[in-house]
Amino acid sequence: MGAQEVVLIAVNQRDVASTNQAEVLLEIEEWTVGERFEGHPVFVLKHLRMVFLPDGLLFEDHLDRRWENETGETVCEIIFPSRHVAASGKPSLTLHPIGVPHLPTGEQGPYGGHGGQAPPPSTRLASWWNMLLAYAPKEKSVEGFDLSFEVTHHGPTVSVPCLFIEVGSTEDMWGHLGAAKVLGHLIRDGLLNVAGEVWDPSIHAGALVVVTLGGGHYAPRASNLALIDGVWIGHMLANYALPFVQGEDGDVSGEWRQSILAALAATRKAFPEGEVVCSMDKKAFRGWQRQAVRDFLEAEGVPLLTTKQIKQRLEQA
Repeated sequence: MGAQEVVLIAVNQRDVASTNQAEVLLEIEEWTVGERFEGHPVFVLKHLRMVFLPDGLLFEDHLDRRWENETGETVCEIIFPSRHVAASGKPSLTLHPIGVPHLPTGEQGPYGGHGGQAPPPSTRLASWWNMLLAYAPKEKSVEGFDLSFEVTHHGPTVSVPCLFIEVGSTEDMWGHLGAAKVLGHLIRDGLLNVAGEVWDPSIHAGALVVVTLGGGHYAPRASNLALIDGVWIGHMLANYALPFVQGEDGDVSGEWRQSILAALAATRKAFPEGEVVCSMDKKAFRGWQRQAVRDFLEAEGVPLLTTKQIKQRLEQA
């Protein structure tokens, strides 16, 4: 028999948004105390392992490998409950994949991660987004909160599908108990398959998986696409993760190609047998940038589809 596969829920002991979500999970299910991991508390529920890490999450590199080395269990996914920081200060609930694929190769980002690569995105992004839209209105105390995807950003560096699920955007909001209740129940229901869907290549082979390109830190294109039945969401690259440099001779350089390739590779790893395509926010780019992306994706054999074309593909399937 092979090693047991587990899902890790990685909690930051110094982050009230993280610990509050964990407390909700501990209250609504009967967890047992597990063997400590690297000296830190662990709770066990079926195939779930919740570990309370001492100081932040962004630099917990290779957590999946470290867990396997210490416990013998194979980590198949990591969920990171966390706080969200934004200059807007707006109350918010967010989901996002991680990575800094646009930074120079191997360079550690200021908020974790390593340039030229991105961890596989959780295959739950689309289903959990739909769950969040359904769950939040039932909790009156989060009325007025922004609900959104964030684009791919920050660390840590891991090798398994993962996502961050966050309460924002200021210290006044991080401890919001209603927000923690919404996200805690979402995590429980999603991971125990009460609701939410996870990728299974034997069932979902050939399904459309979309990597979005362009826009700001929030991802309305991906948010809208995730509402379409049959669409799965992979990495989401903002304009800042697609750095272009145009030379005087018209040559286009910069790390944008590297970033797209890393996002595509990680998304394919998360969604084996899926049809990975891209969708671009045309208004976010200059004409020469759009053309460079089109030419590059065509050379790579990756379809670049509009929302209308995605819907047509699904109707023809």
